Amino acid sequence: MGAPAFHVERRTGERRGQRRDVPPEESWFGAFTASPDSQTGATLPPGGPGPLDQDAPANRLLERPEKPGAGDATTLERLYRIFLSARALLAAALIATLAAASLFGVPPAPPVVVGSVLYLLLAVGMRLALRRLTPASRVAPGRLNATAWLASIGADIVCFSLLHLLSRASSFNYAALLVLPVMMAGVLTPRLQALATAAGITLLLLGAAWLAVLQGGEATSLMTQAGLAGSGLFVITVLAGELAGRLAREELTAKGSMELARQQAQLNRLVIEEMQDGVLVVDRRGCVRAANPAARHLLAPRAAHGPAPFQLRSVAAWNALVTMVERAFVEGVWPEAGRDVVLDFGAANTRTLRVRVRFTRRRGVAETEEFCVLLLEDVRSLQARMRQEKLAAMGRVSAGIAHEIRNPLAAIAQANALMAEDATTPGQRQLTQLVSDNVERLKRIVDDVMEITPGEVHEAMTIDVRAQLAADCADWLQGVAAAEPDRAAAPSLLRLELPAVPLGAAFDAQHLRRVLINLLDNARRHVGLAPGAVQVRLSAFDDTRVELCVASDGAPIAAEVERYLFEPFFSTRSRGTGLGLYICRELCERYGASIDYRQRPAGQTHRNEFIVLMRQRPWPDIGVAAAGDSGR
Repeated sequence: MGAPAFHVERRTGERRGQRRDVPPEESWFGAFTASPDSQTGATLPPGGPGPLDQDAPANRLLERPEKPGAGDATTLERLYRIFLSARALLAAALIATLAAASLFGVPPAPPVVVGSVLYLLLAVGMRLALRRLTPASRVAPGRLNATAWLASIGADIVCFSLLHLLSRASSFNYAALLVLPVMMAGVLTPRLQALATAAGITLLLLGAAWLAVLQGGEATSLMTQAGLAGSGLFVITVLAGELAGRLAREELTAKGSMELARQQAQLNRLVIEEMQDGVLVVDRRGCVRAANPAARHLLAPRAAHGPAPFQLRSVAAWNALVTMVERAFVEGVWPEAGRDVVLDFGAANTRTLRVRVRFTRRRGVAETEEFCVLLLEDVRSLQARMRQEKLAAMGRVSAGIAHEIRNPLAAIAQANALMAEDATTPGQRQLTQLVSDNVERLKRIVDDVMEITPGEVHEAMTIDVRAQLAADCADWLQGVAAAEPDRAAAPSLLRLELPAVPLGAAFDAQHLRRVLINLLDNARRHVGLAPGAVQVRLSAFDDTRVELCVASDGAPIAAEVERYLFEPFFSTRSRGTGLGLYICRELCERYGASIDYRQRPAGQTHRNEFIVLMRQRPWPDIGVAAAGDSGR
């Protein structure tokens, strides 16, 4: 016997909270079809890693929400399975009843036994056929087609009607069994079809009563019983249909709510993953259930840590963070501004994080914290942002002052040049040269201030960083040799390590040259004549970033100086402007790059290292190289 199938009927234009009037030709379960307005059509990637253990499944905040597949059971499918199971149980109970009657000396008629056995085989076969169907073919929100209706409701009407007609002379009343097909029709078929089914069964009951009257029965009693039974079938049909419609509307509302929740979860995940601050969800055992990329990057000394879940106690450098989490669970409160924790990765590599804690409470359990959310931020980034905000106003003021200084400075330079023409004595020439030197110094300061003044937006071009560094380092070495003859006689001061293939990045060629020259000049002032005292290394940091490292073998920078390295007008030299590294940072941020200082472990030769991370871009073999070279 063929498996039952459903015709798909989609209802459009429905909204949550609106009144839905079901047309006569629609199934009460037509509302189970998901509205197109509630479907995003987006295919979400698979979720994160599995649970950490069986006893405590990972409650991953950032896990991608799972979308129900086509094989998930709907209420229509579940009710249909229940009806088929009920038919099988009813057939078994019918056989058991006949067997019990035979034991008590009331043997049923052979046609009744044969009909009951055939109905049992039909009901069990239908239920087993539905079980063997695949999930995709087992459910189709809509209404029963003709084949499914005949195989289930139609077969019940025929079997129960025959049993009712064949057992009129016995004490068994099979008319009550007709309630099952009437209820199935009320739930699984359109209203008109369900009422037609009830009307047909009512006519059968009236016909059977009329036959009984013709055989000598009491007409009033028999016809009244048949009429009352038919009225009850109509009431059951209407009630079953209304209940089915209400279930349909509730499931549609639930599906809409789930879709909205799924979309909200996806938006939350995207927002949290793009946050600059680190987000950790930690339970009482120190297990990290969720971690965004920023948090995983802050917890690792170099590359990002693996995805959640993972144990905080598994890394010794995180012991201070574990202690802070335990303290947070014990106290149950946390300062609004947060607290600082130092992660010691060894080899003089430490990182200070500002930690803010927020708690989540379990429902029904007062004053019990189940999870805590840690908001992590690098203290250096926090301090840099605060300094940036403080210096923003000062930068605008400095730019205005520098612009006003240019005019009198030009007048001083011109007057000094006229005086130098009339200088005759060595003392006069010395004074005019002193004025000229200081005018040039002031010009450089003004130019530096104007360079970092917010103005026109510079669009990042794709350059071949490898070729750019090779040319700039060669020019720098020539300048060093011309300015310092002792350097020219010494072995090569600079050791350059470049990749074998071109490496593209988003930057401006002239600005990258200025950043590199500033870093090389700073390194040159603190190194000796040893070969390779300054190292420049270029490599791909990951799939999205390019790393430029400038290391030197000079004395390590003191901690009290390191914190002010990238601040303007801070210099350890008496004649330094203090704008070199500040300009480097401003130029890097202009093109989405970053610059930082790192002190290598004590056992290494080149302990001072400046790292520039640029956005990587694909570099073709031909066609783009000329554009990069023309920018120099």
